[in-house]
Amino acid sequence: MRRHQSERYGRCYLQVTFKLLLLSGSTADRFTDLPSFFLSPCCLLFPLKRMDEVTKVTETTPAVPPLLERRVRQRQPTVSVLKSKLKQGMTCSVPRVRSTLTGFFPVVRWLPKYKLREYIWGDVMSGMIVGIILVPQAIAYCLLAGVEPIYGLYTSFYANIIYFLMGTSRHVSVGIFSLMSLMVGQVVDREMFLAGFDLNEDSKASAPDVFNGSMGINLTAGKVHSVELMGLQCGKECYAISIAAALTFLAGIYQVMMAVFRLGFVSVYLSAPMLDGFATGASFTILTVQAKYLLGLKIPRHQGYGTVIVTWINIFSNIHKTNLCDLITSAICISILVAGKEIQERYKDRLKIPLPTELVVVAGATLASHFGDLNTLYGSSVSGHIPTGFIPPQVPSSSLMSKVALDAIPLAVISFAFTVSLSEMFAKKNGYTVRPNQEMLAIGFCNIIPSFFHCFTTSAALAKTMVKDSTGCQTQVSSLISALVVLLVLLFFAPFFYALQKCVLACIIIVSLRGALRKFKDVPSKWRSSRNDAIVWLVSMSATALISVELGLLVGIVFSMICIIFKTQNPKVSLLGRANDSDLYEDKDEYKNLMPPPRVKVFRFQAPLYFANKESFLKSLYKAVGVEPFLEMTKRKKAEKKAKEMSSKQAKANGDQNNGEVVVGLVQRELEFHTIVLDCSAIPFIDSTGMAMFKGLVKEYEGIGVSILLASCNTSVIDTLQKGQFFGKNDENMSSLLFHTVHTAVLYANSTVSAAAESRSEDSVV
Repeated sequence: MRRHQSERYGRCYLQVTFKLLLLSGSTADRFTDLPSFFLSPCCLLFPLKRMDEVTKVTETTPAVPPLLERRVRQRQPTVSVLKSKLKQGMTCSVPRVRSTLTGFFPVVRWLPKYKLREYIWGDVMSGMIVGIILVPQAIAYCLLAGVEPIYGLYTSFYANIIYFLMGTSRHVSVGIFSLMSLMVGQVVDREMFLAGFDLNEDSKASAPDVFNGSMGINLTAGKVHSVELMGLQCGKECYAISIAAALTFLAGIYQVMMAVFRLGFVSVYLSAPMLDGFATGASFTILTVQAKYLLGLKIPRHQGYGTVIVTWINIFSNIHKTNLCDLITSAICISILVAGKEIQERYKDRLKIPLPTELVVVAGATLASHFGDLNTLYGSSVSGHIPTGFIPPQVPSSSLMSKVALDAIPLAVISFAFTVSLSEMFAKKNGYTVRPNQEMLAIGFCNIIPSFFHCFTTSAALAKTMVKDSTGCQTQVSSLISALVVLLVLLFFAPFFYALQKCVLACIIIVSLRGALRKFKDVPSKWRSSRNDAIVWLVSMSATALISVELGLLVGIVFSMICIIFKTQNPKVSLLGRANDSDLYEDKDEYKNLMPPPRVKVFRFQAPLYFANKESFLKSLYKAVGVEPFLEMTKRKKAEKKAKEMSSKQAKANGDQNNGEVVVGLVQRELEFHTIVLDCSAIPFIDSTGMAMFKGLVKEYEGIGVSILLASCNTSVIDTLQKGQFFGKNDENMSSLLFHTVHTAVLYANSTVSAAAESRSEDSVV
């Protein structure tokens, strides 16, 4: 009872005392001015010291860093881990089979939960609108792919159905894409040229021959060139789609393998500026390839590098052969399409559905060409016969796969990169999640399965995805509706596009590139925001447009990685100063009113420390602190040598017999600092070279009387230093070399030097 009363009395007395202190404005260093009867009870509970005594203790006693105990992580043996994973993977049960199937076909999960009244109207409307837009684009993009228009319709039909079954995104529209079509077309034209086909040949086989040729039936008759494929003779159209199908099959196989082996990280190396530049350069190539159709020129596509330059040279050298009918039609169609796009963008808030400008242009141009007989009277190129129905499936040619195996790699990477990025972008916008690995599987099978049905490479398309999102799409049921629209065209309306001019299709392709070509306007803003990103964009765009699409992709990836390496080799380095009397240290060049700690240099290196930037670290450190250990040692040795010579001369002059035994210690030069604190907070990792460099740095600066301390290291850096025995055997020197904060390291450095100075002064007094 008495103990509790005394404690309560002590607490009350303390409260009264501190209230009086606050009222009087007294501070800690004025406690001694208070009456003794106020202080005596307090001192019994909390012994007080004067501030000068506390400061003296702090300066003379080395600061002990706070102790943080690392968790002990016990790694299981690799064999046991592999056995457990293998056992888990090989187990088979009904729930596991069900989860595997529902994971492989996500439609099984969400379709039973489909809210019919809430979702059906938006899905039907967006599906019909995208299907209407898809039909003319599917026919048009076949010009880029170098195949007949019917195969574009097949590709759109099968891709929409397969993605409906396997995709995890609710809004992505998968089908033909201009960039994929261009890359396929370049491979198709190259292989057909090597096979001896005339790419400038405008005459085509009759409709039944093309239809049967795709099934592998002999087409050769008279002078028609053909090649043997899978034991049968194959004509021009048959060979073209066979190449495209083999290329598509391999691209799908690569994508599925990437999904199985979890290689989706490859897309990390496709930075946004690089992809934008690549898409813009490819768009300029597409514009160049389609320009000949606007003028009605019959110029074969250039094979090899420099397609843009060579094609424009050929266009201007053949400009006198321009077909006026195609030129006038192109001017009218482009005017209508651009006007429709501008109206759509200006009044997009008022228009509930996008204007079907492409369909209107296709319908009007087809009627004008048919009733005006433009093909016969003016020699205008038309699409030709588009058969109805489906062609029986056929296995892609294995003999062609060896020829296009390398060409399928960039197709696979670009296709899944665009698909995954669009899926994640629209999922984030609409508040749901997607599975990137399943997206890779979905786009892979969107290429593998359709390749058996005479289709070419597919990908997610930004324009059609935006149309789906803006027209109320809720689920992938809209893709099923789009596939039904394409199916109606395949079964009934395909022959009506016979008289459609190729220049109209080229106009649709060129106008669809407006968004990519407008990226040139963003170059100044890119330059102001990030010069590195602007340079990557320019290099990727220039390489893609001026060399080739495939090499442009490779150049863009390599150049962006070189920029990253350059950044790590030339990072920002800085000397830090202290903000007022706080424990905050920051860059003196970036912030005002920072004071450097007395006789301590705090150095920050903002990059990983590895073999490639070791020399950069050393040069920047030597430059920042102003002292290079080797040069300092050389200066001191020279000074010592001079001192010895002078001492020897003086000894000889004085007649000293022991002049040869005069020993002069190493001449010491007073430096501005005694410790360097390395702020490692911005170093994510170091390798063995960096660790060895740290060891050498400590020894070199010890030789001139300067200590090296490390501060704010992450656990990865600490583990590397421990493995390399940087802290000595059993980490015996860790407490004197490693600190959790910069301020703790600075206090320790100053207190250690002060303690050493006091011990030396005491020894001298004794």
